[in-house]
Amino acid sequence: MSTPTPGSPQSVVILGSTGSIGESTLDVIHRNSQRFEVLALTANRHVERLADQCKQFGAKYAAIGDVSLSGHLQTALSDRNCGAKVLAGEDGLAEAASLSEANIVMAGIVGAAGLKPTLCAVKAGKKVLLANKESLVIAGPIFMQAVIDSDTCLLPVDSEHNAIFQALPVNFDLGLSEVGVERIILTASGGPFLDMPADRLSKVTPEQACNHPNWDMGRKISVDSATLMNKGLELIEARWLFNATPDQLEVVVHPQSIVHSMVAYRDGSVLAQMGAPDMRTPIAYALAWPERIEAGVNRLNLAEMNDLSFQEPDLKRFPCLRLAFEAMKESASMPITLNAANEIAVDAFLNKDIQFNQIPEVVSRAMECSPAEAVQNLDEVMELDAVARKKTQEIVNKLL
Repeated sequence: MSTPTPGSPQSVVILGSTGSIGESTLDVIHRNSQRFEVLALTANRHVERLADQCKQFGAKYAAIGDVSLSGHLQTALSDRNCGAKVLAGEDGLAEAASLSEANIVMAGIVGAAGLKPTLCAVKAGKKVLLANKESLVIAGPIFMQAVIDSDTCLLPVDSEHNAIFQALPVNFDLGLSEVGVERIILTASGGPFLDMPADRLSKVTPEQACNHPNWDMGRKISVDSATLMNKGLELIEARWLFNATPDQLEVVVHPQSIVHSMVAYRDGSVLAQMGAPDMRTPIAYALAWPERIEAGVNRLNLAEMNDLSFQEPDLKRFPCLRLAFEAMKESASMPITLNAANEIAVDAFLNKDIQFNQIPEVVSRAMECSPAEAVQNLDEVMELDAVARKKTQEIVNKLL
C-alpha cells in the first residue's frame, strides 16, 4: 500500500467528486487540510463543478468520464487559471485511480461504472475507501480476491458497512462464527414512502422519491432508498466485505437513521454504532482510520432521543429487497442482472418513462429471463452486465 512521507499530508484521489460522497469528502479534507491534500478529482459530465473543485483544492489531475467533454474541461480549467492535467474516458479514470503519488482513493462513482477504476485502485495497492457498493454487488469474489492479492487496505464508507466495521472485532477476517458473531443487522430508514398506502405508489413522482427524510443523497441512490433496493445491494456488499453467509445477514427498518447498523454476538450482546445521519462521519473514519478526526457533524443529544423504533421490513410492500435476497442466494451472475436491471429501471423512472411501482416489476422480469451461471473473470462480468442492460431496456420499452 502506498504510504506518505512522514509528516506530509496524505494525497487523496476522489472518484466521483461532484456527487454527494465526493462533496462530503472534500468538506472533511478541508477541515483537516494539515492531514490530507487533493491529488486528483473525477466526474462523469459535471465539467464546471469539477473545474471549480480543482481550483479550490489545488488538484493536479482532473478526469472526466465523458471523453467528448475533455476540451470543455480544459477550457474551464484554463478560465480558472488552474493547471490540473486533464484525463478523459475510462482510461483516464483508471489512470487517476492508480496514480503513483496517491495514498488514498475514495471510490464514490455511482453504479457499475465505478467498478473498473475502483479495481484499478485496488490493484495499485492504494488505501481504498469504498462507497461504490456496485463493485462488490456485481463482482464480489473477483474484487475481494484482488484486495487479497494486492494486500490493499479496503475500508467501507457506506454508513451501514462502516458501522458494522466499527462493531466487529479486528480479527473478523478469521470468520464471523469463529469470533462469536451470530448476525449482521443492517438498518434501513424505509425511505420517504414507508407509511404511504400501497395504492398510491403508482402516483409517486421522481421529485418525491428523491426527497429522503433523513439523508442528502444523489437521485439514483435516493430512489434506491425509496424502493429499499439500496438495502438489498448493501446486503450483497456486506456478504463479501465481511465474508458472511446469507443466513448471517438481516435487515431491520429504523426510520430515525440514528442506529446505522448492528452486530449480534453469540453471548446475546448486540453492538450498535450510532450517530447523526451525516455521511461525513463514516468518510472521516475511513480517511483517518485507525484514528478519528473532526468531521463537522452535529452531536447526538441522547436526552432528546425518546423515539428510536425498529420493525421488520415488509417484503410485499418493498419487493426490491426480496429480489436482492433472492439474487444473493442464487449465484454470482444473478446480482449482476439485479444491479443492471435496477439501474435501467431507476433511470426510466427518473425520466418518467415508467411508474415508481414498476421498478421492481422490471427488475423481476429481467431476473426471470437471465439464467444463473458462474462468473470467472471481469470480462464475463461486463458481458453479463451488458446483456442484462439490453434485455432490461427491451422490457422497459414494452411498458412505454
